[in-house]
Amino acid sequence: MPYFICPNCQRRSFDEDGREGLSHQALGCHDCGFGFVFQLLEDYFPGAGAAFTVCDRDARVLAAGHGVFEMTGRQEDGMIGRDVREALALRFADGADPIGTVLEWGVRQMEVPATLHHAAGIEKPVVCDLFPAYDDDGGLLVAVTPA
Repeated sequence: MPYFICPNCQRRSFDEDGREGLSHQALGCHDCGFGFVFQLLEDYFPGAGAAFTVCDRDARVLAAGHGVFEMTGRQEDGMIGRDVREALALRFADGADPIGTVLEWGVRQMEVPATLHHAAGIEKPVVCDLFPAYDDDGGLLVAVTPA
């Protein structure tokens, strides 16, 4: 059974086909009204204070969900269309690129340590959970949690 999570309110749900009833309309969030939910292969419980960002197949930000402003100090409108690494000001240890791995191989990366540079100039240690999109559009979901 496919599991879904709303990038905006982090509500989890499951659905047989990811569609609203008999229509071909994509499943949206029934709690907050966000336009779509992100499909996961299995259920995921984000850590406290997690910030969700949804990206396209080129790692460009499509939507910044709940907690992103609090985590980064950046507004969503300044992030849309930018590479997620740059938009969230993320730096991974040893020059690793787990985002590239997720996009290229379609595998999730869990509990990846990173440093986030807050807009106020503060460096924060964070942990990233990265999930590939399982639809034809590709892309990924990036969940960033304080370490």
